[in-house]
Amino acid sequence: MKYYELDKEEQEILDSVERGEWKPVKNLAEEKIRLKQIAKNTLNKTRNINLRLSERVVAKLKARAVKEGLPYQTLASSVLHKFVSS
Repeated sequence: MKYYELDKEEQEILDSVERGEWKPVKNLAEEKIRLKQIAKNTLNKTRNINLRLSERVVAKLKARAVKEGLPYQTLASSVLHKFVSS
């Protein structure tokens, strides 16, 4: 068996897995599709625009982005894209 030297972060992840803290993803196929779409949207060439938003709106946007697992600018772009596409 090969021996690998793990750094601190890798060892913490391994310990977490061994403690059973990781759970399988429900609907794995759907989740893969969703994450591929996120990656595709992130990698698309974009054009910059400037928007003035209140600090409160930006804070709420950033909090929602954390829940969605996206950068907040990507989430804002996605919301605008959905709005203009419907």
